[in-house]
Amino acid sequence: MSRLQVVSGKGGTGKTTVAAALALALATEGKRTLLVEVEGRQGIAQVFETEALPYEERKIAVAPGGGEVYALAIDPELALLDYLQMFYKLGGAGRALKKLGAIDFATTIAPGLRDVLLTGKACEAVRRKDKSGRFLYDYVVMDAPPTGRITRFLNVNDEVAGLAKIGPIHNQAQAVMRVLKSRETAVHLVSLLEEMPVQETADGIADLRSARLPLGRIIVNMVRPAVLDGDDLEFLQAASRPSIARSLSAAGLGGARRGGHAERLVDPLLEQAAEYAERHTLEHEQRAVLRELGLPLHELPLLAEGMDLAGLYELATELRQQGIS
Repeated sequence: MSRLQVVSGKGGTGKTTVAAALALALATEGKRTLLVEVEGRQGIAQVFETEALPYEERKIAVAPGGGEVYALAIDPELALLDYLQMFYKLGGAGRALKKLGAIDFATTIAPGLRDVLLTGKACEAVRRKDKSGRFLYDYVVMDAPPTGRITRFLNVNDEVAGLAKIGPIHNQAQAVMRVLKSRETAVHLVSLLEEMPVQETADGIADLRSARLPLGRIIVNMVRPAVLDGDDLEFLQAASRPSIARSLSAAGLGGARRGGHAERLVDPLLEQAAEYAERHTLEHEQRAVLRELGLPLHELPLLAEGMDLAGLYELATELRQQGIS
């Protein structure tokens, strides 16, 4: 497994939930993971049902087997202060710059600088070691920007390295890209079995391949359970209305004891079956499109009880059972 796991996906596909479940899955059996948020939405705090995350690494969950999940919401301003202190030893001058608004000014006039700081902070966590020389985190999971922006976000350091030919900025950008374009990194894309998310996933994979960024897996989220199989659908399409009514009556549905007639249930049943058949066909087609993209494909179920902390652990278990950790 790559040590930096980047999770992207179209808005509404549940990429933050998948990133959180992946962090839990990777932390199982005594591992330590860091879950990084870069968009400032506090989505990780919401998923783990905890208070808003500060700009510090904080333990937010314990995985089965004693593993630990830490989380970090990266603040670009504070990341820039870290950067200035690391390379230029500004000390109090850096704090003065913050008070004068110079940092916000810098990230505003150079939008790419924000992405440089965000990716740089995540890669620093990947490389960080403790006093014994071991990596502090076994894995770093990044809840990254959506699919439409992920390639430019991850590739921004390449552009910076090309602009700054020498010096600490060039060296830092090169160091970040050595992580992002190596086997240490894997970019996973979250999708749904719907046309727009699948198309955006295909486009995102093409962009990432063009930029030579390392692809991981496709994770299909919120997959609805199969209610009817092919034989059931064929039966409903071929059966006559009277035969369906007789079957319902034989099952005790719509009989005299209920004060109704089985015939009244036939039309609603056939309408629901037609809707299900249409959705079943669409999902089958979209699954086939995803399989043709040449990446491992995993599916996570739509949780009947909705998403809560227990559901998050359930998804993490599902990922482990599918061999993703």
